[in-house]
Amino acid sequence: MATIGMPTTGMVFCRGCGREIHTSAPTCPTCGAVQIQQQVQPQARVAYSTDKRVLPAFLLCFFFGVFGAHRFYVGKVGSGIAQLVTIGALGIWALVDLILILCGAFTDGNGMKITEWT
Repeated sequence: MATIGMPTTGMVFCRGCGREIHTSAPTCPTCGAVQIQQQVQPQARVAYSTDKRVLPAFLLCFFFGVFGAHRFYVGKVGSGIAQLVTIGALGIWALVDLILILCGAFTDGNGMKITEWT
């Protein structure tokens, strides 16, 4: 059952008369208006990398994790300050970050995973 005002799957509205037509129709069968076909371009995958490394982040987290030093290193200044003020949530936050760093799931300030050790 189609909703009023919404085309069903594979259907669009004619640019000329507004009737529902199939997406592959070059012209409207009712009014003859030419339909503009929009081609969807596949998005190019761009590989981003970070200049941050796992080893320094690991060492900073291991020795100074409760102070958020590793978060300042990777560019997460806001959460670094929060970790500094809360003393790493009494060490729990630093322990979780240490595990994330070792598993390769820790990200830098731009959201890119830190995967290279040196």
